Amino acid sequence: MHQRHFRLFKPYGYLSQFQTNAKHEINKKFLGELFDFPEGTMAIGRLDKDSEGLLLLTTDGKVSYDVTSANTEKEYYVQVDGEITEEAISMLRDGVKISHRKELYQTKPCKVSKLESHPNFPERVKKIRDERHGKTTWISITITEGKFRQVRKMTAVVGFPTLRLVRVRVGKITLEGIKMGEVEELERIP
Repeated sequence: MHQRHFRLFKPYGYLSQFQTNAKHEINKKFLGELFDFPEGTMAIGRLDKDSEGLLLLTTDGKVSYDVTSANTEKEYYVQVDGEITEEAISMLRDGVKISHRKELYQTKPCKVSKLESHPNFPERVKKIRDERHGKTTWISITITEGKFRQVRKMTAVVGFPTLRLVRVRVGKITLEGIKMGEVEELERIP
């Protein structure tokens, strides 16, 4: 059977899954509304409803397993509340304690840097508060793990809550060249 692979610029408000018949998921937006994916397509890793950016999908369970279980880098551009300090960036780099499944979890050391300019993302459907409510900072965080809402928890722990989170890269695959909501079929996922 020919396996198929896709990259998607997931918009804000969509769940990283396909329609289910669960009553609590009525009025939610699913990936199948963006593209006619073949049966058996699965998201490789997830982005929560409030997050945007690169989502890889495949019909090949082995590829999905390889990408999520390996030390594959995932890079996020994160808009945080306030003007982030060097101390907070250093704490994030070294790893911080976050809650995961009702226990404290020490995140692995990761790459963190302040972005010199605002990334050129389209406006989000649900507005983010503007500069009148205080300064914000964009940072890049690259991790190799992916606990539930990990990046949001990390920035909150160091005192700079996440306002907007956009995944820009998974391994060697980036968002470059696709628009929000767009899907592109890939030959393979490296």
